[in-house]
Amino acid sequence: MRLGLSLGYQTAWSTPADHLALAREADRLGYSVVWTAEAYGSDSPSMLAWLAGQTERIDLGAGVMQIPARGPAATAMTAATIDAVSGGRFRLGLGVSGPQVSEGWHGVRFAKPLARTREYVDIVKLALARKPVEYDGAHYQLPLPDGPGKALRLGFHPPREQIPIYLAAVGPKNLELAGEIADGWLGVFYAPEFAAEQLASVAAGRARAGRELAGFDVVPTVPVVVGDDIANCAELVRWYAALYVGGMGSREQNFYNQLATRMGYGDAAREVQELYLAKRQRDAAAAVPLEFIDRTSLLGPKERIADRMREYAAAGVTTLSVSLFVADADSGIQTLRTCAEALDLAGVGE
Repeated sequence: MRLGLSLGYQTAWSTPADHLALAREADRLGYSVVWTAEAYGSDSPSMLAWLAGQTERIDLGAGVMQIPARGPAATAMTAATIDAVSGGRFRLGLGVSGPQVSEGWHGVRFAKPLARTREYVDIVKLALARKPVEYDGAHYQLPLPDGPGKALRLGFHPPREQIPIYLAAVGPKNLELAGEIADGWLGVFYAPEFAAEQLASVAAGRARAGRELAGFDVVPTVPVVVGDDIANCAELVRWYAALYVGGMGSREQNFYNQLATRMGYGDAAREVQELYLAKRQRDAAAAVPLEFIDRTSLLGPKERIADRMREYAAAGVTTLSVSLFVADADSGIQTLRTCAEALDLAGVGE
């Protein structure tokens, strides 16, 4: 199992300089990849291009670039460009986002997300392979019919014609799709105790493509808080868990709430959502079970984190991407070092 770093996106309490310092330390420590995210603020590829020129070995992952935000050919151009400026270190993570962001921010209908993702990835792969981009799908047609357009190919030679593609997936059908058409899966709220069902879906997709699970990169983003008191560590993760389980999406369509329910926390998930949608965020955070937070996070002293890393490795994780719940960059750097030491102690690193 390798370590990765999930930086997320820029917030009111982070700066590009902080993220650069963390990425550089992860690079120095031998982390395999640093991921950046986007929602409706800072974008992922701009941050990665900036990091590319100021790091040396660490891979640069879009975690994720939103499918409704860009046409597939534009995504291929961006991927090829970052791969070129970084010397072949780019990883392309893709996701459909959610109905609120897709329709409210990007003006793209959320209907049929699986079919749109399949077509999108098809076109990205065509473009990156420098093949003429001709596609006749239900959601994308290139060139447009009955117009002046013609099938074009990528206008320069990137370092690689096949850039690793990852899908952010939560539901069973999306997990199957990731296994079928992608090189890796970007997971969230991954608990070793409940991973078998998710990996079975991925394996079903791999089998459909005539491949095994071996070689497929399983990459959950896992919150980490180092400290002696587990309950106090969990307090720093509560608001994040409540936001996703309770407020990310609508009452009828919240993929993270559905995931928590499949994991056996249905009653708590409903309560968290009711409180969050009633604008009682503090109560919603308090209603998130400690067990749910603990099972989906790395909490406690280094030795406990090492024990938990062994469980993640045994549960099929190949890249464990840590998300730092810390007060500042200095604390983040120390946490990165503790995680690297914990992986050595666990004895499951590559």
